[in-house]
Amino acid sequence: RVIDGDTIVVNLNGMEEKVRLIGIDTPESRVNKRAEIQSREGLGDTQTIVELGKKAKEFTASLVKPGDKVYLEFDVQQRDKYGRLLAYVYLQDGRMLNKEIICNGYAMPLTVPPNVKYEEEFRKCYKEARENRRGLWKE
Repeated sequence: RVIDGDTIVVNLNGMEEKVRLIGIDTPESRVNKRAEIQSREGLGDTQTIVELGKKAKEFTASLVKPGDKVYLEFDVQQRDKYGRLLAYVYLQDGRMLNKEIICNGYAMPLTVPPNVKYEEEFRKCYKEARENRRGLWKE
């Protein structure tokens, strides 16, 4: 199930686990501290951020549906300070969810060392999505 554009819940060995997608950051889909931070970072006012966040969440939900099998690839760190799994998520057809979201213009790159395996690839995708006005960058 999709929580946010960059966070999903998976059933792993019979347990529900929150998975934060490594390397990408989508606008928040509800008003919270992070949305306020994104507002100060220049993404727009809080209401705009939440509207963009809902679009990012919808895009993620269009790629991964409840019951879909996904495959997780971990980087150096397996969990964040909130206890969420940190992973690159692969869809059944082999596409990487993280990359699909950023390449289609629904996320910004977010690099948090030591998890930097696809950093360069994600930055390139982000640049191309912005230049070609994809996803959130249409307007």
